[in-house]
Parts: sequence; structure tokens; C-alpha cells
Amino acid sequence: MSGLNIGIIGCGSIARQRHAHEYKLNPNATIVGFYDFDRSRAESMTLDFGGKVFDTAEELISDSSIDAVSVCAANKYHAELTIDALNAGKHVLCEKPMAISLIECEAMVNAAKKSGKHLLIDQNQRLNNTHIKAKQILESGELGRVITFQSTFSHKGPESWSADKSANTWFFKKDAASFGSLADLGIHKIDLIRYLVGGKVKEVFSAMNTLHKTFPDGTPIEVDDNSVEILTFDDGTMGTVTTSWTNYGEENNSTIIYCEKGTMKIYLNPKYSLEIEYLDGKKTHYEIDRMQQNDDAQQTSSGAIDTFVSAILEDKKTPLDADDVIDSMRVVFACLDSSEKRVPISLT
Repeated sequence: MSGLNIGIIGCGSIARQRHAHEYKLNPNATIVGFYDFDRSRAESMTLDFGGKVFDTAEELISDSSIDAVSVCAANKYHAELTIDALNAGKHVLCEKPMAISLIECEAMVNAAKKSGKHLLIDQNQRLNNTHIKAKQILESGELGRVITFQSTFSHKGPESWSADKSANTWFFKKDAASFGSLADLGIHKIDLIRYLVGGKVKEVFSAMNTLHKTFPDGTPIEVDDNSVEILTFDDGTMGTVTTSWTNYGEENNSTIIYCEKGTMKIYLNPKYSLEIEYLDGKKTHYEIDRMQQNDDAQQTSSGAIDTFVSAILEDKKTPLDADDVIDSMRVVFACLDSSEKRVPISLT
């Protein structure tokens, strides 16, 4: 196979700024077409990226010329669309969160295994060069064991960058999104911490609340706009993941990892994306890259599309494979359970 024909389902901001943009940059991918329930969005995408408009998702999935599908629709459709595409013999890159229940996540993984096709989940923070370097340093042992951590993802909310640019966005609706800032932002940081620290999360304690966001009529949104999670790993390492849609200042997408022999700071310094402060006072600074933000005028490549394309063409495993990402979703669902019951939840 010399190149891939791509179909994209869902034509919101993530499809435009990430998926279509990055497929267009990849010489081994050609966009065949788009589907969105709002036909005008799909038509707009074809003007900028080529391809045609499909009348239904089913029509796109059944098109024999399409090799692979990006699923960029609302959260509640992820499992159904992904499984249908896999069963139709397509490879799939699905946006995060993977699905809205663990049963659906497991069904997606099983469908991928049965079909023999690749299923990747867009946990693109694993692909950041700074995070890759941080993982290498932690695995080298030069900082000793990880003791604790704090990871934060906060911005002004999805209504500021989503396709409709309004407080009526599907992100705020329980039926479409199922959950709020925890799954939109927290899944990135939970998955990142698992990737960096290694091991298994054995217990979570979570608090999720709707503190400020409202619909245009002034009623509170139906999902959380802030959350705090305490994660404890099987080796005793523990720390916090904090998410917020009510950060009306500069976006915060940072992580601090406290180890036996020093501290690692990731995306805290605008000049140095990675800083190490050693126990003996020595400091090392790495100027590697910068964290991409949703409202950046010019998006750079997240690496997810290139990873997806090469996984298919070279038939290889990747850091985004669903059979690993599902363990991050287990943590997310445990956090939801913890917040509802207001008790710690064990994953062992």
C-alpha cells in the first residue's frame, strides 16, 4: 500500500485544525471526503482540504475507496462510529475521550482485534518531544523514583474555540458529551501521567463540580467545568490532576514531577519546555518545543496523524494504540464513580 485514502466524520474545530490540516501535510494521505450532521461544515472542509461531502456517516464508512477513518464526532458517537468503521474494514483514529463507558471502550478494542485493523486514540500529548524527553530521563533513573506529581490543564473553555463558538456547544450537554472538563482535559493529563510514571493506578479520589459555566439562558451547564483528582499508583507514587474550563487567563498545560533526586518541570517556563532541578542544586534547561494551544493561529503538527498513517503503512504498534489507552479510560471512569459517591475508588 503506497498511500491511504481518508474519510473524516465530524467537522468541528478538532477535525479542521488537527486531523484535516495534518492529513493535508502528510504525503501518504489523501482526504476522500467528510461527513457532518451540519452539511455546511462538511462543505466548508471540502473547499479547504478537497474531497467530497457524504450524505451519511454510513455512506462514508461503506465507501470501498476509503482505507482509514478519523472519528471526530461528539463523544457519545465515538464507539458506534469506530466499531462500524472497523467492521467495514477501515483503520480508525478516534478522538479522545475514547468513549462514554468502559463497556464501549472494551467493545472498540475487541472490534479492532477481530477486524485486524489499527485503532488509535488521539492522546497526542504522548507524542510531544518534551514529554518523550521527560520519559527518557525518568526511565534512566537519574532522578530516582517518582514520589509525587501535579499535572494541570486549564483554559477558558471549549466555547471559545469549538466550531459554533457559543455556550450552546455540545461539550456542555450531558447527552452528547457525557462528561466535562475531566474527560476533555483530564484524560490528557491522566494518560500523560500514566505514560511518564509507568506502573498502574490502583486508587483514585475525585471531586468534579460545575462552578461557573452556564448556557445562554443562564442555567448551569450539564457537566463539570472543574475537577481535581488524586491518583495513587501501585508503587505508592501519588499526585494530583487538575482540570478547569474557567481559567480566563493564560492557558496552563503543565506538569511537575517530584523525584528522590530532583524535580522535573514540564511546560512551566515559556523559554524552556523542560527544566530539571537536582537535589544538589544543579539545574538543567531544555529548549525543545512549546505546548500547542487550541487558539493558536497557526497549528503545528501534533504527530497523531503521522503516527496513524505510519502505523497502517508499516503495520506497527504505536504509543496511541487503543489497547493501552483503555487503561487511562479505566482511571477516568473510576474518577467519575469517585466523584459521584464521594469516596476513594480502587482499580485493583
